[in-house]
Amino acid sequence: MERRIEPGWGWQDRQKSVPNRALINELKTIPVTDLFMNESVRAFSQTGSQQPASNGRLAIIAGNGRFPFLVLEAARGQGIDPLVIAIREEASPELSSHTTSIHWLSLGEAAKVFELLQTGKIEKILLAGQVQHRQLYSAIRPDGVVTQALNELDRKNTDSLIGTFVKMVEAMGIEVLDSTHFIKPLLAGEGVLTHRPPRPDEIADMDYGRAIAKAVAGIDIGQTVVVADRACVAVEAMEGTDATIERAAALSNGRRLVVVKVSKPQQDMRFDVPVIGLKTIEVMRRANAQVLAVDAGKTLLFERDHLLEAANDAAISIVGMKSETEK
Repeated sequence: MERRIEPGWGWQDRQKSVPNRALINELKTIPVTDLFMNESVRAFSQTGSQQPASNGRLAIIAGNGRFPFLVLEAARGQGIDPLVIAIREEASPELSSHTTSIHWLSLGEAAKVFELLQTGKIEKILLAGQVQHRQLYSAIRPDGVVTQALNELDRKNTDSLIGTFVKMVEAMGIEVLDSTHFIKPLLAGEGVLTHRPPRPDEIADMDYGRAIAKAVAGIDIGQTVVVADRACVAVEAMEGTDATIERAAALSNGRRLVVVKVSKPQQDMRFDVPVIGLKTIEVMRRANAQVLAVDAGKTLLFERDHLLEAANDAAISIVGMKSETEK
């Protein structure tokens, strides 16, 4: 069966079955709050699963950063060759050189995502990589499915936006995996992870910052705060962790900073899991941020060995905080 490349679409089989346009059109009219109970969606799921792949084929929805690459590599290490649906506005173009089973779609093309899940006979998906929340205010043109979803949401925070997509996928009979499923060794452990332990004053800032960060994360605003001498200097919103640290540096006049990044109180490990990468360590070094405290078991440390080496070289202390329920 011949494959061809189409701009913005990836390879397609010339003999691929025609997508279920009727269902996609119906998806545009169903209230999001009722979608997962809709009989047509369930029927679609059953139709699309009549001849499932023997290994329950996996699709990766790829956002930005190294996350999709790490998941793809780990999945292949287990003999799994996933279909990759890459978000054009977020994912690295380099992904195309790592797989032939890739489709490039815009954030606003939810209907095409559902078509791909059907025609690919996908039974499991994994969300890998951040989608910046500020894309909500970009010039991306949403399709009917996205427009319907946005119009019906009372809140347009991360949990609401991604949670709605997850419900739509589950309504098709597709399992949404824990996003750390293939890379659990990269989760931060408990205790001091670097050579230098935090000093008593830094521990006080960590405790102070964690209480604030958990409160902010609990209402789904952000997951990072930056503290100096028991004063909150910056709180993350849509800009992301690194930009929050840079803003704190601009406000603090060179003072020593402590960065606290937490999971949400009821963290859904299927999406929006806290991530730290090498870039954050470099930003911290420039900002005179000397401690990074993260939730153990719920925060991914990408390129872990290099990250810890860079932190040690900069005398930055990284601490995996024990779960509050285990204290």
